[in-house]
Amino acid sequence: MHDVPLPTSLTGSGKRILVVDDDRLNRKVLDGMLKALGHEVIQASSGPEALSLLDESCDLVFLDVMMPGMDGFACTRAIRQDPRLAELPVIIVTTLTGREDRLRAVEAGANDFIAKPIDLMEVKVRATSLLRMKESRDAVKRYQADLEEIVRVRTQALQVAVENLREQQASTAAAYREAIHCLCSAAEYKDEETAQHIIRIGQMSGLLAAKYGISADEVELLRNAAPMHDVGKIGVPDAILLKPGKLDPNEWKIMQQHAEIGARILGQSTSELLQAGALVAHTHHEKWDGSGYPRGLSKTDIPLYGRICAVADVFDALTSRRPYKEPFSVETTLEIMRKGRGSHFDPDIFDLFLDNLDGFITIKATFLD
Repeated sequence: MHDVPLPTSLTGSGKRILVVDDDRLNRKVLDGMLKALGHEVIQASSGPEALSLLDESCDLVFLDVMMPGMDGFACTRAIRQDPRLAELPVIIVTTLTGREDRLRAVEAGANDFIAKPIDLMEVKVRATSLLRMKESRDAVKRYQADLEEIVRVRTQALQVAVENLREQQASTAAAYREAIHCLCSAAEYKDEETAQHIIRIGQMSGLLAAKYGISADEVELLRNAAPMHDVGKIGVPDAILLKPGKLDPNEWKIMQQHAEIGARILGQSTSELLQAGALVAHTHHEKWDGSGYPRGLSKTDIPLYGRICAVADVFDALTSRRPYKEPFSVETTLEIMRKGRGSHFDPDIFDLFLDNLDGFITIKATFLD
């Protein structure tokens, strides 16, 4: 029977099928049928040999039950324990037809049964059905793998894009801060102060803000906004800014306008940083007792940023050289500033300043004129 050519309708696209049987003749019969159906066949004479031959290239297993050593049930269980082969279709070929034997085969992980003696059409139908099932599963796996790869590649591309954007934003922010620094420096140079002065004010204000307990984002905002405190001096005449002696009442009134000039210059922007700079410029000369300028605010009506910057600005100004004075020592500076606790300065912030004086001295030494 097996030498008669099969009709074309029985043939199909070739798959790789493992035939396992300890009987050589049984293997030969099944080998001939499957090859006639267009499949590639590999053979094993025992369970252990079958397990050694199996890999992901196999599409189907025909497995005899009654074999010495490892029988078909044990071999099926071993196949199912291998994650690579967990879904590999297994057809049990057996002379056992009892219900209990079939249940054992199902429990072991078999997908289907063929009773001996085997029939060509039954082999074709059952093999084709399971091979189609495996093809569908493989297609889903390939789709999942392709999808995962697409997700991985796109995620990687997105990460690169985000990192590039972050670098661009950081670069833009750095350029933005540098432009602000240049603007502040222009005002400070006009007043014969130094670029280091505005850096120190930012660092000192940031230190006080952190000790006060505001959020890290606000600390960083004030650190970058405080250097803008005197930007309004750019609108004050040089004759007043550079006058070596005491200003007369009219000159002093003009000098005081720098707080509002700075607020107007910076307040036109919608930038959070420039808005904070405008607030600092407008309020750092206000005093706790209400005797400051430009609006005579008092106590907590003075915004926190202005109260913090006031302490940093006075400490740095007193310990720095000016056209009209030499720098005071830290001891003399503290003696002067203590008289302003509760009148010029917010007492809580001033106490924080004293508690962290070493930090202020370190900043002063780090950013020397």
